[in-house]
Amino acid sequence: MRVNLRGADLRGATLDRADLESADLSNADLSGADLRLARLRGASLQGASLSGADLRLADLTGADLRDAALDGADLRGILYDETTRWSEAFDPEATGPGGQPKAD
Repeated sequence: MRVNLRGADLRGATLDRADLESADLSNADLSGADLRLARLRGASLQGASLSGADLRLADLTGADLRDAALDGADLRGILYDETTRWSEAFDPEATGPGGQPKAD
């Protein structure tokens, strides 16, 4: 069953190790949420706010993060592949520790 959390207010929520595979989290507010080791395979996070969220070691394989706010998010060790969709302005390969752009 696909969980529908579209537009949900999950600011600061503790969702570490949560199984949210294929969940609809589009336009949800996950600012400051703990999503360490969360399973977000195939999840829709389109337009979601992930500002300051802890996504360390989360599985984002096939997730849709187009138009998601990722400023200040900790993305260390995330899993993603060629099917993961990112905002045009975001390049995971150019991102360093804590989700910040790598220094030149």
